[in-house]
Amino acid sequence: GPANASAASTAPPRRALRPPLLGPVSPAPPAESGRPSAAACPEECGVPADAVLSPLREALDACRLTVQKQVCDDIGRRLTVLEDAWAQGKLSAPVRKRMSLLVQELQQQHWDGADEIHRSLMVDHVNEVSQWLVGVKRLIAEMRSRPAAATDGSTAAGPGQEDP
Repeated sequence: GPANASAASTAPPRRALRPPLLGPVSPAPPAESGRPSAAACPEECGVPADAVLSPLREALDACRLTVQKQVCDDIGRRLTVLEDAWAQGKLSAPVRKRMSLLVQELQQQHWDGADEIHRSLMVDHVNEVSQWLVGVKRLIAEMRSRPAAATDGSTAAGPGQEDP
């Protein structure tokens, strides 16, 4: 009796297992085909605009403490142009990729590296970048010229207090 019952109970699950097995398999090809495109994504759509614009805007905010408002506003306007171009898909993959590298250099305070990337963009993609890269270049220059404030906010106030 009991042995029979167990034999009976093991058979249906085995049969029942087959359709679920098919289940995951049929959705898998779309997932599979989705995966390469996701892997290619870093090259293509990959870099989110935010990953580039947030650090640039943070840098701009930091510069506002020491840099003329007019200059900062101009940089800000150009960052907005960059953001719009990015959002509208007007920037090619190489430009987006290099901008993300440029921002990484900035965050590590590798000014020369950032400058290098900005120059290569100017040379290779001038039509795409001419409207806003000037602002990025200016931002690099301003950040570069304020090492004290960049490393420590309090030291920026120090010299000012000693002057009088």
